[in-house]
Amino acid sequence: MISEKLQKAINDQVKAEMWSANLYLAMSFYFKRNSYDGFANWMKKQSDEEMDHAMQLADYVMKRGGVITVDAIDAVDNEWKSPLDVFERVYAHECHVSQLIDALVDVASSERDKASQDFLWGFVREQVEEEATAQGIVDKIKNAGEAQAAIFMLDAQLGARK
Repeated sequence: MISEKLQKAINDQVKAEMWSANLYLAMSFYFKRNSYDGFANWMKKQSDEEMDHAMQLADYVMKRGGVITVDAIDAVDNEWKSPLDVFERVYAHECHVSQLIDALVDVASSERDKASQDFLWGFVREQVEEEATAQGIVDKIKNAGEAQAAIFMLDAQLGARK
């Protein structure tokens, strides 16, 4: 059985993951509107991944006898200045999500729920990769500077994400 405190914390994380999915979907639409089809594809895949995280968390709580609720999701931004602006936001957001996941592990630890700690450590490890990937994209865009050809090459590269 999962504790009420941990159940609430995971419900909050489910909501955060769904918000993240919406943010990345909005970013995908922004890129599509601006003819960056590769970036749009990458962000759509990122959105799908965030929704999958929400489902994994929800399934886990239900397996432990808990209840998941779907609350209202706050609106997300829909406009950015440039691809760099978008990916800087992605990096900052992934750092924020890492803090949320760390706090969730702390709740599981305080509740002495070793099964939940073990389950959540998978999310911690994935967040390290998410941050590194986002930072790498930001670095590549910054290194490209004003070279639009380099940005379009990166767009094509990220479009290959399956």
